[in-house]
Amino acid sequence: MTDLTSTQAFWLGHLFHASSRQMALSEYAEEQGLELASLLAWEQRLVVQGVLVPPRHRPLRFVAVEVAR
Repeated sequence: MTDLTSTQAFWLGHLFHASSRQMALSEYAEEQGLELASLLAWEQRLVVQGVLVPPRHRPLRFVAVEVAR
């Protein structure tokens, strides 16, 4: 892999930070004042360019509920 440009490093850094904090990209983008669409676009662009990107944190959408009788 070649060296990253400063722009690639900027977005990759954000992706790694979100992953290490186990935050959904939408939540992370809002907290950091970033456009979610830009973060997602750069994630895809980096993948296409062959850059290893961290896995996304995907919070559970459903929660198990136990009903007491």
